[in-house]
Amino acid sequence: MVSDKYNNSMCKVILIGMPSSGKSTVGKLLSAIGGAPFTDGDDLIRAAAHRPLHAIIEEQGTEAFLALEERVLCDFHPAGEFVLATGGSAVYSARAMSHLRQLGTIVYLSLPPAQIAARIPDYTARGVVMRGEIHTLQELYAERAPLYERYADLTIDVAGLQPIEIAHRIHGGCKKP
Repeated sequence: MVSDKYNNSMCKVILIGMPSSGKSTVGKLLSAIGGAPFTDGDDLIRAAAHRPLHAIIEEQGTEAFLALEERVLCDFHPAGEFVLATGGSAVYSARAMSHLRQLGTIVYLSLPPAQIAARIPDYTARGVVMRGEIHTLQELYAERAPLYERYADLTIDVAGLQPIEIAHRIHGGCKKP
C-alpha cells in the first residue's frame, strides 16, 4: 500500500529493512536518479565511534551500540531532499523512528529470510545487532519484520528485483519540485 504521504512527498526517503536487503545499494541509485544527497546511517555510526560496527558491538555491547545509533539518527537534520539508508537495527528506537518519520517517507525493503541468509554468509563480521536470545537470522527477521512494517509508509518486496528497478519504483512516487 502506498500512503498519501508518500505520493505527496518530495524525495525525502528513509530506507529501512534487514541487513543485506539492499538499502545502501538502492539508496545510492535513488540518489543518482533523483539528485538527492545520499547518507548511509552505518557510515554516520562508524564516523561517530571511529571504528567498525562489529568493533563497537564487541567492545561496548549491543545496548551501547543501539544508544549510539539512536543519537546519530536523531542528530540527522538534512536540508532539502535526501536519501538515508538506515542500519537494520534503527527500528529498535521508537525515538529515532519518530524523528525520521518527521523528516520524510519511510520505505521498507522487504526480503525473505532465506535470501537474506544467502547474502550474508557471516553476519557477525558485518556488525549485525542480535539482542537477547536472538541467535539466528530467522529469529532476527521474526523480531524485526513487525517493526519494519509498523514504521513503513511504503513496503516494497524486493525479492527478484534488481536494485535499479527498486530505485525507480521509489523515485516514481516522489513529487517533483
